[in-house]
Amino acid sequence: MESASDTSHEASLIGRGLFWQDMSVGQKFRTFTRTITEADLVHFVTLTGMVDSGFLDATASGPMGGRPVPAALTYSIIEGFIVQSLIRGTGVAMLACAQEAIAPVRVNDTIHALIEITAIRPTSSNGRAIVDSVISIFNQNEQPVLRYTSKRMIAGRPIAEQSR
Repeated sequence: MESASDTSHEASLIGRGLFWQDMSVGQKFRTFTRTITEADLVHFVTLTGMVDSGFLDATASGPMGGRPVPAALTYSIIEGFIVQSLIRGTGVAMLACAQEAIAPVRVNDTIHALIEITAIRPTSSNGRAIVDSVISIFNQNEQPVLRYTSKRMIAGRPIAEQSR
């Protein structure tokens, strides 16, 4: 009887992200949604040191209304979705990122993102490519709240898998 370790090299890996060859310019992906909670806000600002009273004083009423969260938190949640579902195990590096905050995100807002691949440029070595994308984040009312561009190095399909 074979053990699981004897056949693991023949098993398909589940949960792996896309190789750059699986992507195409114009391709779009939509993330799941996520409601930002009070706990998310407090943990994030405490961890990062963004302990401004505008984030931590629940009684304060600022110009944005409601309890605003840092754009960095909004970005981080969406990046988590992208890593978990699109580039897990295939993302090599984030090479550049430029963000534009459009509207405030507040505690209890529910966000999701649309990712559009805008360019793919294979590199000269290691079968990798530079993949550019535009990520647009929306709230529960489908209003845009943050937009950013990313330039990432993405792994190519291993030679052993290219003939499959």
